[in-house]
Amino acid sequence: MATAHFTRHEAKHGVQHKAHDEPDVAYETPLPQAPKRDKSLVPSDSIAGRALVTVIAILTFLAALTAGAAELVASASMDWRASVAREMTIQIRPDPLRDVEADVAAAVRVARGFPGMGEPRVFTKQEAEQLLEPWLGKGLGLAELPVPRLIVLSSTSDVKPNVERLRAELRERVPTATLDDHHVWIERLSTMANTVVAIGIALVALVLTATGLAVAFATRGAMAGNRDIIEVLHFVGANDAFIAREFQARFLRLGLKGGALGGLLAVLLIAMVGWLAGSLRTSPGGNQLEAMFGGFEIGWRGYVAVLAIAVIVAVVTAITSRFTVRRHLEKLY
Repeated sequence: MATAHFTRHEAKHGVQHKAHDEPDVAYETPLPQAPKRDKSLVPSDSIAGRALVTVIAILTFLAALTAGAAELVASASMDWRASVAREMTIQIRPDPLRDVEADVAAAVRVARGFPGMGEPRVFTKQEAEQLLEPWLGKGLGLAELPVPRLIVLSSTSDVKPNVERLRAELRERVPTATLDDHHVWIERLSTMANTVVAIGIALVALVLTATGLAVAFATRGAMAGNRDIIEVLHFVGANDAFIAREFQARFLRLGLKGGALGGLLAVLLIAMVGWLAGSLRTSPGGNQLEAMFGGFEIGWRGYVAVLAIAVIVAVVTAITSRFTVRRHLEKLY
């Protein structure tokens, strides 16, 4: 019985020697191709990978915008509190038995003699009535209403003046005068700013949680698609740590790409909004926005927060993929 033999070169190309008693027929035997050495265990470019990058970029964009908005409100609140803390208001209530103008003059003398306070600004009766127009409307006769007279004081030093002492002197010399140091408004502004920052942190945490869940599902899908390769690696002696590192490296690159893209888009949007706010600064609406939120600039702390979120997203992506791979391998083997 005739036999056939192979050479190494011919076996590689699937060519078989003819036996002496066989007809002169040549045929090929296809052999499986060995994977290239530079090919990654996890496919580096796929529709699922591009979709995951898009999802990570969107989540990073939302988280960065949330962090930027929280930083914007916190910075504006600090400016508001600093401005309000430097001012105090003296209210002179009209009394039929007293001369209002004399009480105003007496309160001004007390304020001028108090250390650390600048020149008092006295609001006229007409100016005090104009302050009520946003609430009461125009054209109302306020002559018969006991509208208090206002005196605004500004601190000229960084040291907080002795408010209780000033209040006691006013009470002694001007019984109809009351001093408001705006501490109630400062506490409310502080509470509002802290609440906004806390909500921002909670939203960022939710976005990071959503990122982790998306990465976990994507990792399980990638492992399901590469199960044959994983089984071969286990057969040749590869341990779970090696396989987990391959997936972790791949998803870390995806996380860095998506995080960088989302963070860059967030920075561009914040810069564009700041530019638009600056161009509208001369309009009444722009003045109100600037008074509330400043120049729509998040400062270096805001940009550091955006960069930190992009890095955290990449780290969460890598850690989640590694944890998911290890858990999945423990269930399989």
